[in-house]
Amino acid sequence: MTTPRLRFPEFQNAPEWEEKKLEDISTITQGGTPDTTIPEYWNGDLNWLTPAEMGVVEVKYCSSTQRKITALGLKNCSSSLTPINSIIMSTRAPIGHLIINKVPMAINQGCKALTPNSFVGFEFLYYLVSNEKSNLQNLGAGNTFKELSGSALKTFESSIPSLPEQQKIADCFTSLDDLITAQNQKLTALKNHKTALMQQLFPAEGETTPRLRFPEFQNAPEWEVKKLGSFTTLVTKRAKNCKLPTMSITAGVGLITQIEKFGRVIAGNSYKNYYVINQGDFAYNKSATKLFPEGYIALYRDIKSAAIPNSIFICFTPDLKVIETEYLNQLFNLNYHGFWLRNFISVGARAHGSLNVNFEDLFNTPLPIPSLPEQQKIADCLTSLDDLITAQNQKITALKNHKTALMQQLFPTTEGM
Repeated sequence: MTTPRLRFPEFQNAPEWEEKKLEDISTITQGGTPDTTIPEYWNGDLNWLTPAEMGVVEVKYCSSTQRKITALGLKNCSSSLTPINSIIMSTRAPIGHLIINKVPMAINQGCKALTPNSFVGFEFLYYLVSNEKSNLQNLGAGNTFKELSGSALKTFESSIPSLPEQQKIADCFTSLDDLITAQNQKLTALKNHKTALMQQLFPAEGETTPRLRFPEFQNAPEWEVKKLGSFTTLVTKRAKNCKLPTMSITAGVGLITQIEKFGRVIAGNSYKNYYVINQGDFAYNKSATKLFPEGYIALYRDIKSAAIPNSIFICFTPDLKVIETEYLNQLFNLNYHGFWLRNFISVGARAHGSLNVNFEDLFNTPLPIPSLPEQQKIADCLTSLDDLITAQNQKITALKNHKTALMQQLFPTTEGM
C-alpha cells in the first residue's frame, strides 16, 4: 500500500493506494500482422494499428487507422479485435506510444493492448501507464532495438486508488490535455497565418511585385530580382586552432530561425578546416530532410564567433547596404533558395539526403529585393509573428512541464512503493 504526495481534499483521509500488477487490473493482449503477400487479408474494413502510425501523430484517442485488414486477415493472424476504451501501447520501435481506441481495432506485433477491469477507469489507466513510461522503457530488452515483453508488462507493479479517486485524477489530466490541445491549435493557426501572409508579402514565382504591399509602398517601384551572390560574400576565414564552439543548423518546429550550439569544443588542430562565422552570417546546410528537401539556410544570431564545418555548410555574409538581415532570413524561411536549387538536384539525391550543391549554384539564386525601408517593414511584420509563435511554444512547453510535475505529485513515486 502507498500514497501519492498530493491528493484531492475529498480523498485526504481515504485508504492508501493498493499495489497491483498490470495483469491484475487489465487484460493484456498481443498483436499480429496478416501475411502481406495475400491480398485477401488487406484493405478491408477492420482497423489495424502499428507503432509507426502511433508515432506520426501523438493523439490520446484513435478512431481510424491508416491501414485496414479484412475479417479473413484477422482470423489468420495473432491479433484479435481490441475492445473499445483499451490502452494500446507500442512495445517496440519505440516503447511507449499510447492511445485509447474509440472503436474496436486490431494491432500489430509491435503493440500490446491493456483492457481495464471493471474497477479501473480506462482514462486513469492511460495516465497511469503514461506516468510509468520511463520505468516500462527500462524493462525493454534486445540488441537491435528494445522490446517490452508481454511477461514484463504483465508483472509490472503499480498502485491504484478507489474508482472515484481514479476518476478525479483522470478528469484533472484530461482538462490539462484539452488545454494543451487548444494551445497547439492556436500555435498551428499562428503558423498558418504567417505562411499565408508571407505568400502575400513576397512576389510569386515569375512576378516582380507582391500581391500585398503596405500602404506607404503602394506606389513604390517594382521589386528588383538580384542574385544572392551580388549582395553576399562567401565566408572563407578558417578557424585554425582557435577554441571556438562548433555549430550545427538545427530544424525547429516549422521554420529555421537560428543556428544552435552543439556545446562542444574540438581539441588540437581539428579546426583548420572549419570556417569562422559571426553574428548576422548565414549558413546553408547541404542536407536533405523531409521538411527541407533542398537543404536549409539559417541565420546565426549569437554575439560570439563560432566554428562550422566547411565540408557540410556554405557560409556567407550579407551586404547590409543592400539587404536587411531579417528580411533575407524570411526569404530563406519561405524556401526561395529551394525553388532555385531544385533545378540542380536530382530526385534521387534529395531522397538519399546527400546534396552536392556548390556555392556558385547557391549564389545564383534569384531573390526579390525591394527598397531597404520596405524590406524593414516586411521583416518587422514577420518577426513580430515569430515572437508570437515563440511565446506560444513557450506557453505549451510550460503547460506540458506543469502536467509532468503534477503527475509526479498525483501518482506515487517508485521510491515510495
